[in-house]
Amino acid sequence: MRHIATFCGSCNCGCPELYVDDTAAPDKRIVLTDDFGQQVQMSTDQLADLVASARNGVLDQLHDA
Repeated sequence: MRHIATFCGSCNCGCPELYVDDTAAPDKRIVLTDDFGQQVQMSTDQLADLVASARNGVLDQLHDA
């Protein structure tokens, strides 16, 4: 898998990471891992939709929760 980004906090317990698996089926090419060893697989279109939603503020309310 090709590493794209690490989303790191200040917890020293591992960090979520984003990968691209070029050998996976198109609907499972994007891999997001968490700091507990779990992962989510999605298509590049699904990731693009997630990023667009975040840019449009859909996640802003979570910060205040």
